[in-house]
Amino acid sequence: MRKSLIAVAIGATLTVAACSDKEATQAVNETAQTEQTQAVEFNQSNPFYAESSLPFHAPDFSKIKFEHYKPALLAGMEAHSKEIEAIANNAEAPTFENTIVEMERSGALLSRVASVFYNVAGSNGNDQTRALQGELAPLMAAHGDSISLNPKLFARVKAVYENRDSLEGEALRLVEDTYKGFVRSGAELNEEAKDKIRAINTELSSLTTEFQRNLMALAKENMVIVDDKAQLAGLSDTEIQQLADAATAAGHEGKYAISITNTTRQPILSSLENREVRQRVWEASAYRGTGNTETDNRPLVKRLAELRAQKAQLLGYDTWGDYVLETSMAGSPEAAQKMLRDLVPAVVSNVEAEKAEIQAMINSEGGDFEVQPWDWAYYAEKVRAEKYALNAEEVKQYFEFNRVVEDGVFYAMNQLFGISFEQRDDIPTYGDNIRVYEVKDIDGETLGLFYGDWFTRDGKRGGAWMSSFVSQSELLGNKPVILNNQNIKKAAEGPTFLSFDEVSTMFHEMGHGLHGMFSDVMYPSLAGTSVSRDYVEFPSTFQEDWMLNEKVLNNFAKHYETGEPMPKELLDKVMAAKNFNMGYDTLEYIASALLDFEYHTLTPEAAASIEDVAAFEAAALERNGVAIDAVPPRYKSTFFAHVFAGGYSAGYYAYMWSEILAADAFKYMQEQGGLTLENGQKFRDTILSKGNSKDPMQQYIDFRGQEPTGEALLERRGLTTPKID
Repeated sequence: MRKSLIAVAIGATLTVAACSDKEATQAVNETAQTEQTQAVEFNQSNPFYAESSLPFHAPDFSKIKFEHYKPALLAGMEAHSKEIEAIANNAEAPTFENTIVEMERSGALLSRVASVFYNVAGSNGNDQTRALQGELAPLMAAHGDSISLNPKLFARVKAVYENRDSLEGEALRLVEDTYKGFVRSGAELNEEAKDKIRAINTELSSLTTEFQRNLMALAKENMVIVDDKAQLAGLSDTEIQQLADAATAAGHEGKYAISITNTTRQPILSSLENREVRQRVWEASAYRGTGNTETDNRPLVKRLAELRAQKAQLLGYDTWGDYVLETSMAGSPEAAQKMLRDLVPAVVSNVEAEKAEIQAMINSEGGDFEVQPWDWAYYAEKVRAEKYALNAEEVKQYFEFNRVVEDGVFYAMNQLFGISFEQRDDIPTYGDNIRVYEVKDIDGETLGLFYGDWFTRDGKRGGAWMSSFVSQSELLGNKPVILNNQNIKKAAEGPTFLSFDEVSTMFHEMGHGLHGMFSDVMYPSLAGTSVSRDYVEFPSTFQEDWMLNEKVLNNFAKHYETGEPMPKELLDKVMAAKNFNMGYDTLEYIASALLDFEYHTLTPEAAASIEDVAAFEAAALERNGVAIDAVPPRYKSTFFAHVFAGGYSAGYYAYMWSEILAADAFKYMQEQGGLTLENGQKFRDTILSKGNSKDPMQQYIDFRGQEPTGEALLERRGLTTPKID
């Protein structure tokens, strides 16, 4: 979270998703400070007043209450502002130590509170936390601007930057990164332009917060209520009971409630036999936020695209995409779009072949209709079962939650890196079903703490993500306290079984977790996952493939009752089927990534002229050759949280870019012996420990010996035939 705080100081938006005129800013800050004085006094009774006494300064949730957040956050902003003013007004000549390093030390209180509040708001939020987020958004934006647009502070940063010849390594990287951040935030603009930037940042912060709050509201507004149990044919008794419990909790006693998850495609569609219910579920998902219920995100989509385009042009860039990708590995929107568009012909060809198989299945069962989006997953499972004689429910019996965690994810990380996870029941958490582990290195030394918040709950945002309560830093003497979130539905009683995708996601998020856990840098701004968007997903995607390593799979894929390993016949089917429907999976992703660029390569005038979001989206998909009715984008505009509420605007392509790195790296590691401590140590030394202390491509070359190629990606996704020598 420390990185997020420094990011505010250079004009970014404060989020926990990955993952935010001088007189005008002062007026906002003074208002906040006045509200603080009038509202709640911040004193020693507030648990945020001092660092937590728990191991590694983990938050003490046995003491933290909602009413503690606001006064602590306001006090944190006030304290941080005073620290920054002291640095900016230092009478001594600017040096690396008295300017850059002091900035790194500043903001301890704000960082301490923000890391807890925003994590809890995303993982266990409610109406109170969402309201406070909305209230804080403009204040946090103004606070960030008061730092990044402070002329005295920037003059000192610039002086250190211009005299950086004596610096090297991490210190040089930090100076260059800090200077670039100030410039990209508008530090060199005139006062009139700075005023416009401040106003835009304030509105952007409020709108992205509103978009995220709206998604929570839409989840309730678009819940599908089913009256008759018979309409749920195809679901297991356990799944039906979960829907009944959800309905009761929502005030629909005796009925069944199907909640909508974050993507367009809904997992339940692969099992529901009733076509009418499938259509209801899909439409509830695909049309949310379009004005068909009380909450309408369309105005936010248009305004966010317009504001970002305005900000980019004020800062000297043609479009928001040009601004965002300047500091990425891709370098430009054109390079990222080319990477995506080059894949489209092969992907669409695969989709058409998959569609033909699904239509044939529909026809063979007497279905007098053409496959629609709500049919695809259901009939794809039938095709999968016929082609591979694979029953997804049978496979789940070998993916029991506890075994996946202990004997799968933790085991794989032990085999590759020598680390171990010891559960700590003495450390309080912020919600139910959260586990805390002390992570120990191969030599027994403690690396930090890991929180596993894997189960869904009311108030948790959709998807899966990694964050931190404390980021590693040698300067501050901090060891990492890392958090993984997922949205697995916990069985009401008995064992919880996971799908193939849920297991893969758990390995993925652990990859992010280890990127934070293995961080070994001096300065907090460069720690852990503080890297470009198209690099941050590389270490996590890389870890996914260990799920299917024979040694790992044999260790955890055991029948929940008998403990017997997954039979070789079934395992062979799983391996053969793992790339089934990959054309669909890839196209729905590419469509969303290209849609992201369509919004974020607009001029302000073009963005302002959008009259119909749905029509713009349809035209964008058509323009890019990805408009296939039965395969909608993974995220449609009005619930595309990554780009309209998170930190991935003009950056959703990053998952595919990072997958190129991951596939190439994993293939290389297999050539070097696979799952060995030697290989793990090399990956840790060159990639996972470096954070942003070294150029990402140079990190990759240090590991691999060369830049990556895209061949391994197509092989990984089963979209081409591997070459055989």
